[in-house]
Amino acid sequence: MAMQFIDLKKQYEFIKDSVQKRMAAVIDQTHFILGPEIPILERKLAEYTGTSYCVTCASGTDALLLSLLAKDIGPGDAVFTTTFTFIATAEVISLVGATPVFVDIDRKTYNIDAYKLRDEVLKVKEGSSITASFPKNLVPKAVIPVDLFGLCADYDAIDAVAKEFGLFVLEDAAQSFGAIYKGKKACSFGECAATSFFPAKPLGCYGDGGAIFMNSRAMFDIIRSLRVHGQGADKYENVRIGINGRLDTLQAAVLLAKLEIFENEMQWRQSIAAKYSAQLKIKFVVPTVPEGYRSTWAQYSILNDSRKEVITRLKYKGVPTAIYYPKPLHLQNAFAFLGYEKGQFPVAEEVVDKIFSIPMHPYLEEREQDMIIDVLLKD
Repeated sequence: MAMQFIDLKKQYEFIKDSVQKRMAAVIDQTHFILGPEIPILERKLAEYTGTSYCVTCASGTDALLLSLLAKDIGPGDAVFTTTFTFIATAEVISLVGATPVFVDIDRKTYNIDAYKLRDEVLKVKEGSSITASFPKNLVPKAVIPVDLFGLCADYDAIDAVAKEFGLFVLEDAAQSFGAIYKGKKACSFGECAATSFFPAKPLGCYGDGGAIFMNSRAMFDIIRSLRVHGQGADKYENVRIGINGRLDTLQAAVLLAKLEIFENEMQWRQSIAAKYSAQLKIKFVVPTVPEGYRSTWAQYSILNDSRKEVITRLKYKGVPTAIYYPKPLHLQNAFAFLGYEKGQFPVAEEVVDKIFSIPMHPYLEEREQDMIIDVLLKD
């Protein structure tokens, strides 16, 4: 059998009985939308992250969108985020009518650089020119840090900037459910946090899914309403404009089964990553995990000047790879209207030319790990 980049089949064999039992229960009760598994899952997710409330939803993108809608972010508002991430992070900013303002990344962690974040906020606040065609008279309103590849952003530094300028902090924890930052779990930072349960994520379902975490009861009530068409006291009273953003009950059943083994999987990921880093550091730039952090290792990404040749060699040996992400957001056609040009974010632009990811999942066998390392270290 060919090596898998992320082996969901091996995981399924491990939890098959629990998944089938839970899914059969949903089918038997025929409560497929917001069934009883949903509040059980939300309670367990909130307990795991150490937050007061959790609202599940249809995707990680919806989790971000609902959070921005709940804060009335919209036209005339500037929302700051990293240029090195999946488009969903910035896409939702445009969808609510606000303007994404991109920020370069830290060279070691690949997460948003909080010092550069402050510079970009000041530019907007003072009306300085970001690009020739950038919208004028924007109001700095929010920042969306991304916990890239499963490593939390530097929330102490980010919170200091947010406090200075009165910014709403929305943690994009799409890849970091299970991560730890200075004793606190991912999804517990900022006023809201959004995660994804896309199948390839550390905690993934068998389709699309997501969740929002918060400590404010008022925010919880608003987001629960927004999730179901702005619902009020009943399904036919609508008190605000919302979306259809519910998580299917069948997906909740899958997630409940996976939660049972999630911490074991986290430990297995740590062991594999430690082995990779210890041996690959002699030839590659391996990931940095600062003291006091735990990464979920959603991706294990390394840098090399000869990326194309290395990937070709791995492919020849049957080792799958991926590039996250080949083009930073400020250079994507979708954001061409902002007028960003190549050279504005040099760290991100350098990283995208060298980075690639190798297989990383809890069920990666030792012989597979050894083979991957062996191929990478051979000239």
